[in-house]
Amino acid sequence: MLGLFAFFYVSLHFLTWLWLDQAMVLENIIADIAKRPFVTVGFLAWLLLVPLALTSTRGMMRRLGTRWQRLHRLSYVVGILGILHYIWLVKADLLEPLVYGVVLLILLSLRWPPLRKRLQVVGARRKRAVQSGYA
Repeated sequence: MLGLFAFFYVSLHFLTWLWLDQAMVLENIIADIAKRPFVTVGFLAWLLLVPLALTSTRGMMRRLGTRWQRLHRLSYVVGILGILHYIWLVKADLLEPLVYGVVLLILLSLRWPPLRKRLQVVGARRKRAVQSGYA
């Protein structure tokens, strides 16, 4: 559900840009996507979210099997593109997008298999120590 909420939010953000900034004029939209890198990256992130949202049902998970998991790893790329979009959008105060970037970096590093395995080993040792009364 979190991914679908993210898609909904990004789609509202995209529609606001289409309607308020570009007045739904296709030539302006294409020109802006080509001209400004932060718009290009944001549009690319939204495009990558579309197949993720369309394949988020249990039925699609079942139909795609292991391919579903590979497809949904695009969410990592989308997160990075979202941070890049925000950093390039902000001109002066980079603190907030950099904080989001650090949070994303921490979360992605926890998904990295060597670190994940090491954390599991440390957690298992701690659990044994607690159970034996040494912690």
